[in-house]
Amino acid sequence: MDSASSPEASIGRAGWPDLLEAAESLGAELSRRGWMFGCAESCTGGLVAAAVTSLAGSSVWFERGLVTYSNAAKRELLGVPEDLLERDGAVSESVALAMARGVLERAPVQAALAITGIAGPGGGSADKPVGLVWFAWGLRTPRRLRLQAQCVRWPGDRQAVRMAAARHALLGLRERVEHAG
Repeated sequence: MDSASSPEASIGRAGWPDLLEAAESLGAELSRRGWMFGCAESCTGGLVAAAVTSLAGSSVWFERGLVTYSNAAKRELLGVPEDLLERDGAVSESVALAMARGVLERAPVQAALAITGIAGPGGGSADKPVGLVWFAWGLRTPRRLRLQAQCVRWPGDRQAVRMAAARHALLGLRERVEHAG
């Protein structure tokens, strides 16, 4: 797990312009490849989709966004297995990976991202404190499906955590698409 002192955590005060810049950067890379992406958001509640769809022309590279806030939505819309949710909890590596896989399996996209976390101010625990967010990114190429996950603990209030997480998810996907080969 990355600590709050990581370089990524320093963007905890990211705002809407930063989020739009990240979305534009991802869009340029996806457009260059002719790829589409989809996302599954929990704690960010649609911020990724809102940023992306605020950009003119994003329909060329954005296929869909799902807000799967409840466990039921994660199961029904993304196919996240109940046993993962029960064993590991919604805020976990296994669930983030299952969310990204669900997007790739259910949407005509080559790239996916998933976000699940605890934005606060309540809901945290000793094992899963407020600000803890799991990310998963997935790429589907003709040869294989590749999934990666990362955990970051973001500082700040609910809005700061949500904005930073949305931006990080977009930049993380851009990086993975850029290096997809």
